[in-house]
Amino acid sequence: MEEWWAWDRKEVLKELNSSEEGLSEHEARVRLRKFGENELKQIAGISGWQIFLTQFGSIFIIILLLATAFSLIIGHYLDAGVIGAIVLLNSMIGFWQQYKAEKAIVKMRAMLVPNVRVLREGKMQEISSRELVPGDILLISEGDKIMADCRLLHENSLEMNEAVLTGESFGQRKTSEKLKVDTELADMENMIFMGTNVDRGNGRAIVVATGMSTEFGKIASLVQSVKVEKTPLEKKFDDFSKKVAIVILGIAGITALLGVYRGNDLFEMLLAGIALAISSIPEGLPAVIALTLAFAIRRMEVHNALIRRLPAAETLGRTTVICSDKTGTMTEEEMTVTKVYCGGKYYKINNRIFFSDGKKIEALKHGGLRELLRTGILCNNARIEKEDRIKLYGDPTEKALVAIADHAGLLKKEETEKEKRIIEYSFSSKRKLMSIVRKNNSLVSHVKGAPDVVLKRCSQELINGKVIKLDDLRRQKLFEEYEKMASQALRVLGFAYKKLGRKFNQDLAENDLIFLGFQGMIDAPRKEVAGAIRDCLNAGVKVKMITGDSLLTARAVADMVGLNGESFEAHELEKLSEEEFDRVVKGGVIFARITPELKFKMIKSLRAQGEVVAVTGDGVNDVLALKEADIGIAMGIRGTDVAREVSDMILLDDNFSSIVRAVREGRRVYDNIKKSVKFHLAANVNELVIVFAALLLNMPLPLLPLAILWMNLITDGLPSLALTVEKEEKDIMRRKPRDPKEKILDKIFGFILIAGFIASVVTFALFALNYKQDLEKARTLALTASVFFELFLVFTCRSDKQTIFELGIWSNKFVVWSVATAFVLQLIAIYTPLAKVFGFVPLSFAEFLLVLFVSSLGLVFFEVMKIVERGR
Repeated sequence: MEEWWAWDRKEVLKELNSSEEGLSEHEARVRLRKFGENELKQIAGISGWQIFLTQFGSIFIIILLLATAFSLIIGHYLDAGVIGAIVLLNSMIGFWQQYKAEKAIVKMRAMLVPNVRVLREGKMQEISSRELVPGDILLISEGDKIMADCRLLHENSLEMNEAVLTGESFGQRKTSEKLKVDTELADMENMIFMGTNVDRGNGRAIVVATGMSTEFGKIASLVQSVKVEKTPLEKKFDDFSKKVAIVILGIAGITALLGVYRGNDLFEMLLAGIALAISSIPEGLPAVIALTLAFAIRRMEVHNALIRRLPAAETLGRTTVICSDKTGTMTEEEMTVTKVYCGGKYYKINNRIFFSDGKKIEALKHGGLRELLRTGILCNNARIEKEDRIKLYGDPTEKALVAIADHAGLLKKEETEKEKRIIEYSFSSKRKLMSIVRKNNSLVSHVKGAPDVVLKRCSQELINGKVIKLDDLRRQKLFEEYEKMASQALRVLGFAYKKLGRKFNQDLAENDLIFLGFQGMIDAPRKEVAGAIRDCLNAGVKVKMITGDSLLTARAVADMVGLNGESFEAHELEKLSEEEFDRVVKGGVIFARITPELKFKMIKSLRAQGEVVAVTGDGVNDVLALKEADIGIAMGIRGTDVAREVSDMILLDDNFSSIVRAVREGRRVYDNIKKSVKFHLAANVNELVIVFAALLLNMPLPLLPLAILWMNLITDGLPSLALTVEKEEKDIMRRKPRDPKEKILDKIFGFILIAGFIASVVTFALFALNYKQDLEKARTLALTASVFFELFLVFTCRSDKQTIFELGIWSNKFVVWSVATAFVLQLIAIYTPLAKVFGFVPLSFAEFLLVLFVSSLGLVFFEVMKIVERGR
């Protein structure tokens, strides 16, 4: 970036070969070809095919694809068809969710490219912002969005909202004077930047950078160098898949060796081993996990949280730290009057209600307060429109003054109709004052401005309805009250008035004034943020405020939302060693004046220390951190396109409390995934144990591959899927986040082994006692016992602590209906002509009752253990 801010206006014009009259049309076209259109390259945009192909990157999916290929090779076409269909289903679920999210982002993008006003050949023209080129003279006024980086040439009371770039919530006063070379971005008062907005005033500026060359564009381009990492769930599932692959290879190898040892052909036994391994793969697991996440995402969307990638839904549940921007995320991003001083008394305003000495009051019955609020709206250019809802237009500070008077019952429209506007003496950065003269029965000057400036111009004060002389001692006391309010991070304005004679001028209108009081305002916190933060802390999730605002403002907002802890400014962090930096970032709570690069470094530090980090943000200054975090959370309303496109989650309502609901849902997702995994694997342990036992004992296979596939389809499908909608545990938001190092099998491995052992003992016993008399009957008994064992087991998998009676059998009706469906399907398989396909035979009533009894032993054992554990 050229140091345009350090050059005077003539130097800038000369360097860009332009003039105050603007470029010629020919030169503008030449530069447009040279520099290209003024637009940002799309960040993170991918096609539908790319989204679809990314769904096949999981190791488990690769294993299933290999299993499909092997099934085709060895002639198991039904196996190949079923596994292939499951892979396709899993991929379609993931594709649809991500594709839908990408489309939602496109809809969020503004449909029209804004037009801008420029001078070309001395004439004002309105052109598309895409046609802006370096050297163009841009005309700006209140409400405009800046579409390029510019150096100011002239300004009139210009104030910019640069929160999207710097994180600073207060408007930035602008000047056209040159600045020092070492001026920081946030303090470049003679520069205006792409993506920012004009809050107040007007001006003329020369374009110095467009498109990807702007500050906005540079940060956007840096995003592309940050690698998108897999979520913790994806990493853990890949690790789990590798272990499954090892087990599968082990099964094939051991089967082949045992067969050869018994004198069978090596190739035939190897194929048998592969067939058995393929049949034993929990092929339904990826689809169940995908559906679990998809259902959770649908529930999150109801609460205005749009998840872009399926695994991100679960990652929220394991979050240990939320690093939140302040402006627009924790706060409303609009100024609100919260404290007033007049007549020697303070008045607090909370949720639109006025309080004095802790008691609720009617503001308009307090004469001095009424006059203060009245001057606030009569010396004011903002307007209020009451359409389908109340809308305020104008400078943020003036809008706050109109809003607070409106809350008190003092309506601007009525008051301004009573007093005709005569003349305005506008605010300027040099005067720090504005006044408007109005006429009712007499002429009155209404004045507002910087408190110290207003106080110097006052000779009297209104106290309890009486005008009293203002001496130096009282003036000093009032100045101390102003400083006290400012120390609370309030933006404070002073107000005064004066009755005028028939003839007046600016000097008469703005001197020898009657002081009315101060109004202090702040970018107020959102109402629900304090409760959301409290819920996070109760859940063991640390919340850190990272902002570009001043430390004073950050502390004040943090105090209002219940964030307590150490606070630091950027300059303090920059002096620290790497070890000290890590310690401070981990332990600190409030961080102010933070640059994008420093925020990025902080997120990397937290992740390196084992934290699972979620970062919220809406501006381009947040983009690097959003992409580096485990979960990047962008704002849907206030957020920039770039921030949304690199995020994992978008808050459609910009509501911080939506994050807490998403964390709750994420924890529920992980709990339910583990329930499904332990249910799935317990069945697979049973299948493997009885097959190996039969091989070791030189017995026929109790379960044939096709029968195993049937069992997996009816038991691993619907019942397992029903577990994904299980309600959250009662203590879900009162327990600490899970250890980031925790693996999928942690805390459930014991259950899997015990359940698999009980199931295999029951199943193998039925087979061993019957296979010599009737092999088909023995296999039918073993298969049916395995199926019913799993159907009973699904009820105990619903909770680790509560019994089925405490949960209520019908509290998850999907489990009941899925078990009933699987039960009926198994009856169809053994009592209809379909039995011939699987090699089943009908069971007698006594045999059926025996199977039901032994199959329920697992459920009885685990339910009793829950009661025993609670007793301990």
